[in-house]
Order: sequence, then structure tokens, then C-alpha cells
Amino acid sequence: MYTSKRWQVAAAHESAQGLADRLKVSPLIAQILLNRGISEPDACSNFLSPNLKLLHDPALIPNLTRAAERIARAIRDNEKIVIYGDYDVDGITATSILWHSIKCLGGSATYYIPHRIDEGYGLTAEAITQICEEGAGLIVTVDCGVTAMAPALVCKARGVDLIITDHHVWKDAPAGQSAGAQPAGNGAAEPLLPDCFAVVHPRLNGGTYPNPHLCGAGVAFKLAWGIGTAMSGANRVNPEFRAFLLDATAFAALGTIADVVPLIGENRILAHFGLSGLRASKLTGIKALIQSARLTGQSLDSYHVGFALAPRLNACGRMGHARLAVEMMTHADEAKAIEIATYLEQQNRARQAIEKQILEAAMAQATELHCDRPDVRGIVLGGEGWHQGVIGIVASRIVQKFHKPTIMVALNNGIGQGSGRSISGFHLSKALDACTKNLVSHGGHEMAAGLRLKAENFQAFREAFIAYTAEQVPDELLVPSLSLETEAELRHFTRALVTDLQRLAPFGQGNRRPVLACRNLQLAAPPRRVGKTGDHLQLFVKQGNSSMKAIAFNAGELFDRLTVGKTISLAVEPTINEFNGRSSVELEVKDLQFAD
Repeated sequence: MYTSKRWQVAAAHESAQGLADRLKVSPLIAQILLNRGISEPDACSNFLSPNLKLLHDPALIPNLTRAAERIARAIRDNEKIVIYGDYDVDGITATSILWHSIKCLGGSATYYIPHRIDEGYGLTAEAITQICEEGAGLIVTVDCGVTAMAPALVCKARGVDLIITDHHVWKDAPAGQSAGAQPAGNGAAEPLLPDCFAVVHPRLNGGTYPNPHLCGAGVAFKLAWGIGTAMSGANRVNPEFRAFLLDATAFAALGTIADVVPLIGENRILAHFGLSGLRASKLTGIKALIQSARLTGQSLDSYHVGFALAPRLNACGRMGHARLAVEMMTHADEAKAIEIATYLEQQNRARQAIEKQILEAAMAQATELHCDRPDVRGIVLGGEGWHQGVIGIVASRIVQKFHKPTIMVALNNGIGQGSGRSISGFHLSKALDACTKNLVSHGGHEMAAGLRLKAENFQAFREAFIAYTAEQVPDELLVPSLSLETEAELRHFTRALVTDLQRLAPFGQGNRRPVLACRNLQLAAPPRRVGKTGDHLQLFVKQGNSSMKAIAFNAGELFDRLTVGKTISLAVEPTINEFNGRSSVELEVKDLQFAD
């Protein structure tokens, strides 16, 4: 059933026209910049024209210099360096950045990627023991490890230095307990950190680093930069390594966009240049990945990463072993890279089929549990034999349907592996903290998290989570809202405006695609059903002397209500439609409301 969202239109800024005049852009663009808290002309210019010179000094990240100098020493001394990564896109790209940086600086490294199903997320004492026994002199984690207390002790006992680089939430130290070997934050609670050589994390030391939103690949990029500086013995890296860092922005962009961290500030710069770098990349693995997605030679944006490239990389970890994706991105030759990319494509298709089966079962279970009732504020679904690698995606689909925090749990052989997704305003990782007595382990952040539990505790966990959400999820969070930048009229939607809007890209978390409110439109002609099954509607709307075509996806059920002359309001994103060699401005409808 088509349900209109609750519109939240940003208040008009009186200074928009003056800012627009100074920047020589449309007042709508100025309004959008002001909506994002960007008001100074220089800051606006930096946003519209990102510059690599605005990246922050890596040395500002707590403990990064210490870690970089230790890795530089390992390179000089030919120590065996092992990179311990994660199996998602962020972990794959972070591992690749560090591997290439060490190689570029004359060293060599191997990598260890845990198996999603057999080992689960993060460091394990068993894996660390194996790595130490195989002769590692230095272990460096990427995108994981900040809660790995026991594995860190294994390294310490064996005399192997461990460097942890991460961006996830750490555990708070109980009152009176030491916060470990690393400098503590200055907040209300001190972090409980692993006892190791260094923990590199952008939010340590009370968040003194200017960009607390770096993803794992972003941290790896800054660490690679720091290693290059340490090897050069100067404030600047050598020209060859500088060229590598420019190439590495492609990896950083993949990780940053796929991990859904805010695309603002430094992250925006990395994503902007990295997206350009993806298309021009000469790295064998990236070229093979882009070719497999049939995107060779095309301009790439955050949509292509989120819906074409990232799913292929993630499919490897979800359906098989992510080390193949890392191999493709690191030492594979052209033939091997193409072979792996083809395999990833097959795995992605298999993932889609399994996802569809689990989604159908999950929806049936949600219906049985009356998850659509307003008094149900959270959802926990579980099934025997569900594939652990795809339940996170299905959790996202359930959230889209019910707009409630959702945990999906795959129950196999007495163990439950869970993955959750949240809604804006509800911190999922903290919710799991409140339910920890029913869990074996858990971790994550505000919008996504993972967990493990004993199957016998599944029902108790479900009850605890439902009870927690009943208290912590207010009514207003359960109503899907749509944030709109400003009011606009049809006459505003010119080709020049669409071009200006593209300067606000890349879009994603923290820098959403601009959606504008357009009220009091009249239907100038009967709607047309389009699409293979007629699920979408093509509309022709007019306002004053202006008229325009619009496309409303998944609004087919409104066909009978949309008669000629009907007054409606649309939330729209203006786009350029290319058809038969001709282009025109068209409106993509994000929501539709009737005047009566």
C-alpha cells in the first residue's frame, strides 16, 4: 500500500540570496548549503570544489605516528607483516590500501581475512595464535580489533607486536578499571582498549581528530600516508608514494561509500577524488571489478558504488571467502583478477536468489508476530538454516517495510549469528549492550550491528530487545519522514539547476540527494502506467505557464486517483533524462500527496 511520508521542509534562510550572489549559484543551491550548516563563502567554495590539500594531517589521529614508525621499522628490517582485515567492502579495501602501501615502500605483507560464517567478525584468539605460530613479526588490523582483549593478550604473551586500526565503538571501562595501554578519552567513560603496541582510532583522546567519521579504509589511507612520511624521514612523502596515495583514494572511496559513513568534510574529499580515480584506475583488481559490472569507461558516482561495485565485493564474503576479493585487489594478475571478478558476479547472483527466499520467510514470520502493530517497536526474526551472509541485507529490507529496528538471526547447529539494522535516532549498538546477558558477543555502531548467541537464548534475547525498544523508541521515530531542502516551483527546474545540484555530489549519509517540495501542481494529462508490470507512473504536471514530465516509481496503485486537473504536491529530485539522443529535465518523484 502506498503511504505518504511525513514531510520535513527546511526553513527558508534569509541569507540564501546573498550567499547565492557571492557564489554565483542558484538560491536553491545556497539554501541547500545553509541546510548543511555551511555558511561561510570559503567553506561553501570548498564544498562545491573539494581539494586534496584540505585533508587532515594523519599525525593528528591518536597513536597513528607511533604505529606508522613501527610499520616503517618492520619494512626496513624485513619483518613478516600480517594485515588482519574484515570481510566486508570496508575491510577489503582497507586491507588492500595497507598491502599496496607496504609494497610500494619496499616491504612485503601477507593478509588474513576471517571467514564470515566459520569465524565471525573481528579478531579471534585462535586466528592470532595461528598467525603468530607462522612467524609474524608484526600484526596490523584494519577495520576491526578495538574490542579484541583476549587476542591482544595472545600477541603480548608471544612477543608479537599488534597494531589495531579501527573506527567501531569500543567498550567502556568499568569505574576504577584501567583503560589499558592506550591514552584514554576525556569523556564521561574511559575506553577499555586492548593491551597492544598501538590502537589507532579517530575518536580516541576525546575526539580531538577533526574527522571522527573515518571508516576503516579511511583510517588505513591515513596510516599509509603516515608510513610514507615515516619512511621518507620528512614531512612529505616521495613522488612515487604520492602517486600511490592518489590511486589509493579509489579504495578509500569504495570503503567510505559502502560503509555508509557521513560524506562530509574529509570523507567527502576522499569520495570525490576516489570516484574519479575509480574510472581512471590502472590497478588490475579495480579494472576487473568495474568491467564485471559493465561500467568500464563510465562516470561513476556513489550510486554505482552502492548498488553495483560494493555488492559484488560483499558477495564474496557473504557467500564464500572474502580473501578472494582481497587477492583480486592486491597481487592477482590480469587473468586471475578477471577470473575472480567473474566469480564474484556469480556469487552476487546466488546471493540475490538466497536473499529473496529468506526475505519471503522473514516477511511471513513478521506477519505472524504482528510486527506491523504500533505497540511493537522493534523486530527480531530468526530461522533455522538461514544463510548468515545475507541476513544483514534482509534486515535492511524489513526496516524499509516496517520502519522499526530489526535484528535477523540465522540459527545453525545451536548457534545464532545475527545482523541488525536501525532507524534514524535509535542507537543499535547501545541496544545490544542492554541485552548483552543473552549474547555471546556483539559489536557495531548506531545504524548496523552484529551479534552471536546460543540458540537456546534466542527467545530471551528477542524478548529483551523488544522490551528495550518499547521503552526507547518514541512514536515519532516510527513514522517515516522525508527531509526536503526547500519549496520550489516548476519554473525553477532548469538544466542549469540540475548541473549545479551535481556539484553537491557525492551523495550519501550526511549529504543526502537534494529533494525539493513542489506544491499545488495540476495533472495536465492522464497518468501512464510504465514498467514491465505497470508498477510505475509517468505523470504530466503543470504550474502556471510551466509544465514537466515526472516519473513516480512504485506508485501504480494510485493510477485511478490521479485524474486530469487533480491538484497534488510532489517531493522531487530533478534529473536529466536521456532518450533517443535527446535530453530534457524530468522530475523523479520521491513522494506524492493529494491536496484533499
